[in-house]
Amino acid sequence: MAMTPVPTALLQGASNFRDIGGYRSADGRRVRRGQIFRSDHLAGLTSEDLARLASLGIGHSLDFRGAAECAATPYDIPGVQRVALTIEPTVIARMQALVAQGVVPTAEETVELMRETYRDFVNRNADTYGRFMKHLLEQPTPQVFHCTAGKDRTGFAAALVLSALGVDRATIEHDYLLTNQLYKRDARLEGQGHPHVMKVLWQVQPEFLHAAFEAVDAQHGGMTDYLHGAIGLTPQELAELQRMLLED
Repeated sequence: MAMTPVPTALLQGASNFRDIGGYRSADGRRVRRGQIFRSDHLAGLTSEDLARLASLGIGHSLDFRGAAECAATPYDIPGVQRVALTIEPTVIARMQALVAQGVVPTAEETVELMRETYRDFVNRNADTYGRFMKHLLEQPTPQVFHCTAGKDRTGFAAALVLSALGVDRATIEHDYLLTNQLYKRDARLEGQGHPHVMKVLWQVQPEFLHAAFEAVDAQHGGMTDYLHGAIGLTPQELAELQRMLLED
């Protein structure tokens, strides 16, 4: 199992921006660098950051944020086409509903809410993630995908791409957990909440990603069947994605 080192910060205005290339697939090939990047939201980029994105050749940003998030932190990057792949942040709505009823969830209940959110990614948001995968396939230029913190919707998207490329789950989990080292909370996005709840919400835990993989395995017959079924990639499209994004 080959890991890559923790990436250095490439951008000043996005704390969780990184290349998902460099990992080894099960057959020994390596995910190409400089092709697919993941990030938190891109609304705080500096002029130096914009120049950096241009130097990377990024042509599209795939934005998983919901309507209110996009309105709160809009962005327009010259030369980069933003593609809306909307997944509303349901865990926040669930949390607000509990608080409105006078219920403060425990840390354990908050973890279970997050696990339920990840099961929803697999089952309720498969069409959106399918469009995401098709976009990667159809656009050969470098791309960046993101949500607000670049940790949950983005984390599952990265897991999906790396799974499709044959990267093992331990390595995928390693990439997923880098968020806890890299992400810095944006002061503009701070919500009012109980500290024990917010600590869960602003980090990632292996249990969250495990919930998604468990749903893929138990309800969809494993990752290959999930990619061909709910995600909608034909075997030929999956092979083409691997051809594009893997190198010897």
